[in-house]
Amino acid sequence: MALAKLGVVVLDCPDPRALAGFYAEVLGGTVEGDGEWVDVKVPGGQALAFQAAPGHTPPQWPRADHDSQQFHLDLTVEDLDAAEKGVLALGAKALDAEDRSRSFRVYADPAGHPFCLCAC
Repeated sequence: MALAKLGVVVLDCPDPRALAGFYAEVLGGTVEGDGEWVDVKVPGGQALAFQAAPGHTPPQWPRADHDSQQFHLDLTVEDLDAAEKGVLALGAKALDAEDRSRSFRVYADPAGHPFCLCAC
């Protein structure tokens, strides 16, 4: 039984609207939103989201030593507490999960990539 389902892939960038426009053109999607968070809705496909990241440093491919977060996964769950217990048991590490009043919690996977558990 799955603990979560993929909600949206989020890419950090300096200009969310501009990058969303690029991907909307590439994927045939539509841009929704403005400001620090912008979505691209793709007909019959997975949506992408773009989040403002002041001071964003683009990846230098291929460079294994570049440690800036380039994207994170938002995983939609019905029960945050149960999903948290499950991901921690699988080897995730809590990065920002102390605030129980929010609708999301932040973790790192076993390789250190960040992801969020988000209440649906």
